[in-house]
Amino acid sequence: MRVLILRDEVAADARADELDVLEQARVVRRALEELGHEALEIGFSLDLDDDAARIRALRPDVVFNLVESVARSGRLIHLAPALLDVIGVPYTGAGTEAMFVTSGKPLAKRMLRLDGVPTPDWCTAREHFTADGGPPRGVHIVKSAWEHGSLGLGDDSLVDAGARDLRAAIRDAAPALGGEAFAEAYVDGREFNIALLAGPRGPEVLPHAEIVFAGDWTGRARIVGYDAKWADGSFEAEGTPRRFDFGPDDDALLAELSALSLRCWRLFDLHGHARVDFRVGADGRPLVLEVNCNPCLSPDAGFAAALERARIPFARAVARVLDDVRR
Repeated sequence: MRVLILRDEVAADARADELDVLEQARVVRRALEELGHEALEIGFSLDLDDDAARIRALRPDVVFNLVESVARSGRLIHLAPALLDVIGVPYTGAGTEAMFVTSGKPLAKRMLRLDGVPTPDWCTAREHFTADGGPPRGVHIVKSAWEHGSLGLGDDSLVDAGARDLRAAIRDAAPALGGEAFAEAYVDGREFNIALLAGPRGPEVLPHAEIVFAGDWTGRARIVGYDAKWADGSFEAEGTPRRFDFGPDDDALLAELSALSLRCWRLFDLHGHARVDFRVGADGRPLVLEVNCNPCLSPDAGFAAALERARIPFARAVARVLDDVRR
């Protein structure tokens, strides 16, 4: 089978998080070749006519979609599956609607809350969404509304302010966060990443992963920020190891994390592979932070670690993602 790997076009001055897609393309290409497929690779741009012409000329049987941003904007991630829909080429992973909705984090949180899936309260520059209908209270974390990879997240992302000052903080932070930001109630607790992989009997929940905040975090925000993901050797990177071993006291929590992750898969009609991120506060209640329907596939990222823990070879996981397209 001829498989076209579609990825971001990478700029000459690309950041570490933007360069990572090249590593993802490399390991996916190797897996495809191991499976006996012909693997091709191109970057996706804002010139949709040219993109369509190049894809048609290569005549792929299927596209392996690794596009995370278009023209360095995560807001445009849905353009890749949308174009593939228009020209009639099948592709891996989530469809256009799911890609758009889950990438717009405030919109995804609206859908989660409407479906009864627990997610932290949040506030945009125009309105707020709290469980009791009152104004935002307490510490919030100001995030990008569209960009991924923890862009712009660090110690100064935590804000303890009233509604008016919180909205001002959102507006002030927006230019450095891809142009649009929002504030989410900060949950001081445990963080989990739950990976899901398509299978013949539906999605499989891979081994639960917890991000442990190791060492002395006094005076630091206990979040998985940009440095934790992309600054090798930094305190944040060294201080956020991943663990898969849990005692029986966590059995009920892990079962709930699995159930909520599968519920998110069905709610957003996901395909191929996905990851759901959670925070668990002092009350033991898991809250969905984000649903990532195109999670990183690099060897040092969480999805690959979950596959290794489940003893699923990476090439086998790629085969299951391709099989999901046929289904």
